[in-house]
Amino acid sequence: MFTEDAMLATGDSDWGITGVTQRSDTVARQLVPQDGLFTVAERGSGAAPLRLVSSIVEAVSGRDHPETVVDRIAADSTQVVTLTVTEKGYRIDPHTGSLNLADEQVRGDLAGNPPLTAIGQVARGIQRRALTGAGPLTVVSCDNLPGNGELTGTLVRAFAAALPEDESRPLLGWLEDNVTFPSTMVDRMVPATTAGDLDAVERELGLRDEAAVVAEPFMQWVIEDNFAGDRPAWEKAGALFSSDVAAWEAAKLRLLNASHSMLAYLGLASGKATISDAVGEDAFRFACQRMMAEDALPTMRLPQGLDGKTYCAQVLERFANPALGHTTAKVGSDGSQKIGLRLLTTARATLDAGREPRWAALAVAAWMHHVASTAAVDLNDPLADQLQKALPAERSAATVVPALLGVRSIFDAELAANTTFADLLRHWYRIIDTDGLDGLRKEITHG
Repeated sequence: MFTEDAMLATGDSDWGITGVTQRSDTVARQLVPQDGLFTVAERGSGAAPLRLVSSIVEAVSGRDHPETVVDRIAADSTQVVTLTVTEKGYRIDPHTGSLNLADEQVRGDLAGNPPLTAIGQVARGIQRRALTGAGPLTVVSCDNLPGNGELTGTLVRAFAAALPEDESRPLLGWLEDNVTFPSTMVDRMVPATTAGDLDAVERELGLRDEAAVVAEPFMQWVIEDNFAGDRPAWEKAGALFSSDVAAWEAAKLRLLNASHSMLAYLGLASGKATISDAVGEDAFRFACQRMMAEDALPTMRLPQGLDGKTYCAQVLERFANPALGHTTAKVGSDGSQKIGLRLLTTARATLDAGREPRWAALAVAAWMHHVASTAAVDLNDPLADQLQKALPAERSAATVVPALLGVRSIFDAELAANTTFADLLRHWYRIIDTDGLDGLRKEITHG
């Protein structure tokens, strides 16, 4: 939408997007018969009419046609590569913070197989640009990761460094001179489209759109102005170019995303199917308010122009939008990849400030309860096997909390050894596990 709006605002219609799917070919199969056209259906207060978006000119299944992806990245006409592949799509080694060179698909990409990982495809595309003289490239991460641009650059350079020296040395040199990795913050809630959504769009549109997208009216894109070459005039479409993207990222991660996770795990523990159901529970809404106001805001630096109190209120109102249908199960997936950035950062900062992270600990305890009470086969998490192996046979607060605190890929040794944090986790876990929703309501509001 930003790219199309930029073209409409400037009259520069030369831009087009090749969309690449990664783990599944579903979106490519939906878009190809529609020539890349799709409908955006805003839902909620202030929703705009249905909108047809035409800026995607090609859709490719990266899983089935990885060489095509490399070709497109290497093409002279390509100026920008954007990534929205979720936290786990970056194949990060949790112990080093760099590329997981033990990952089977990463090893295959390094061995010269048609690359299947996002980082492998980007690195191989850049390598081909270096060989053909295709010109500079900008790689823009749009995922919920702090310093996502710097991180992406680190991962791509780690891939390059792991290649044989005759490939590695020239590639690293070309990267340094010709490729930039600006950081960004993207904020718009876009739940998975359901069959009911497609039917509703068909009734409104008069046509069947298999690729229709449902979204909230709110959208925001903050971008670091660090581009190696040309780009669409996204600022004409409402994007904000800022030299302080890190503060915007932190606000989203530690306020919006943290509250999203808290509501997901409290909702899962109490039978709430959607985020709007969970935030409709007064006690859960109160817990989110307190976590943002007492744990997060006092320990973070907000970007210029963002009012913390207004932003927090806006977050909860957005979550209350029932038209989005964001499920607690979906938001609660991949928790091992999310809680560190969303919740543990706040817990550490609050402890460092000499205070108890009471509310952040509630969210983490709710995640622990979700892990311990979900069958291994049903736990949607890349570390599901590791987490299940760490859990004791007897699942109580006294046993589960220390067991999961011992998972070093999630909890560092210092935080795991903090008795204040551990005591809070056991306290909240016991209430969730033994006292249920009524107990939670009482403890949150009166405890």
